[in-house]
Amino acid sequence: MITVKLMGGAKKSFQTDQIQINRVDLSIGDLLDLLVEIKPADSYEFDTANILIAVNGTDSSAMQGRATIIHDSDVVSIIPVIHGGSGMLSLRIRRKQIQIIGLRGNKAVGAGFLEDLRCTYPGILFQAVSKNFVAGRGHLEKILNVSLEAERNDILLSKKLETDMLMRFALTGQISEAITNAGIRPGYGFILIAIGNRNTLNSLCRRLAPLSDGLFLKGSSAFLKRHFKITKRQLDVVCSDTPLEDILVERAAVLL
Repeated sequence: MITVKLMGGAKKSFQTDQIQINRVDLSIGDLLDLLVEIKPADSYEFDTANILIAVNGTDSSAMQGRATIIHDSDVVSIIPVIHGGSGMLSLRIRRKQIQIIGLRGNKAVGAGFLEDLRCTYPGILFQAVSKNFVAGRGHLEKILNVSLEAERNDILLSKKLETDMLMRFALTGQISEAITNAGIRPGYGFILIAIGNRNTLNSLCRRLAPLSDGLFLKGSSAFLKRHFKITKRQLDVVCSDTPLEDILVERAAVLL
């Protein structure tokens, strides 16, 4: 008997968080084929290409990948990682591997949350940004690009890359203002940005999957227009399909 634990969007595909498979000594690839066969026809699509798979807590990519053989009593954990709806997004920008995780608001989560992660994963660079301050994937990727380019050219707004990123989302040259406005606030959802190597990021994803939530807020664009006093007239003069995003990124790029 094999136990399959489903996390994030995978739970919606099977309408449960756990499945018992009465098979042994099959490969991960065979297991995925079997899961596709037994998935309810009227449920969400099960995307087998964009998932992390762990066997007894060990990332299968550190074993034999999808050729890894699963034995009796093994526990297989499946975690969707790519598109925003799953709460996780993997990016590679300027040769850096970046994991984005949307986390739901929790009254117990504060600044100490980041410090705990930094102690647990010293090889990962962490930053957290309020979901209100991220207009969408394009905005997110472009701000990260701006910060990484600033790091490459040694013109960061702060001594630390992670602080520079927060300041550019908050559009301020003041660190305290960036933390107050765009940082973690207990009870409010936020986006965790993690930069590190793939295996360590996979471990982080497995740990945080139960807490993950959608990446982007539908109301963030309206909030950003109000907060930064961006008018319809300003938006109308931008020749782009994403005028708000472009205004935000342009302002972030010229912060002093």
